[in-house]
Amino acid sequence: MALNKKAELLGHAGEEATAKLLIAKGYRILDKNWRIKEGELDLVALSPKSEIVFVEVKTRTSNDYGEPLESITTVKLQRIQRLALAWLATHQRLGNPYRIDVSGVLLGRSGELSIDYREDVS
Repeated sequence: MALNKKAELLGHAGEEATAKLLIAKGYRILDKNWRIKEGELDLVALSPKSEIVFVEVKTRTSNDYGEPLESITTVKLQRIQRLALAWLATHQRLGNPYRIDVSGVLLGRSGELSIDYREDVS
């Protein structure tokens, strides 16, 4: 959960930009902001190769505190792995091929946008 409304809006902007990027590459978005007690998955998509892709999105307005992807730690990736398995179980898709991707979105003050997207980081 975001600390404040501005951070929440920034996070949603990064998620939407990442979703548009995936759709342009032929992915289908299956879920957004799927949440259970243990945490939240930002995006769940189906790749053109029928692989389920769990995407963690980190959005920032500058690199003052480091690149967006630097904030995704090993502990965070382990939590995403557990959440991914919970999503698969909940949606009766255990056994489907899947992977975890990350998206670092930099949204500048004048509206410029850059996305650093990395596949299969687990």
